Amino acid sequence: MTFPEWTKPGIYGALVGAIAVSILGFSWGGWTTSSGAQTMAQNLASEEVTSAMVPVCLDISATDPERAEKLVVLQDLSGFGRRNAMLETGWATPPGSDAPDRDLAVACLAGLALDGS
Repeated sequence: MTFPEWTKPGIYGALVGAIAVSILGFSWGGWTTSSGAQTMAQNLASEEVTSAMVPVCLDISATDPERAEKLVVLQDLSGFGRRNAMLETGWATPPGSDAPDRDLAVACLAGLALDGS
């Protein structure tokens, strides 16, 4: 069986074109793999849960009998020290959880609107 002369260059061109389209699609076209899409979805869900929990954190802080003392400690600190102090207050612990959440602590600090946060 004989093939026309253009067959070999045509196959090479199709392969090179497919590779080029794949590279352009994944780098500039916004294509993603299923694992990449799942990671993005999980990050978005985590961010949404954190933002939904901020009012709960602020409510817990508002009903804490030691609020004034804890706020003084938080205002005296900055950066990671402030976040760690927020974790120790217990305000950033989601209901039903035993451990505080770092992302919620940062978001709750922003919600408290302390000077310099």
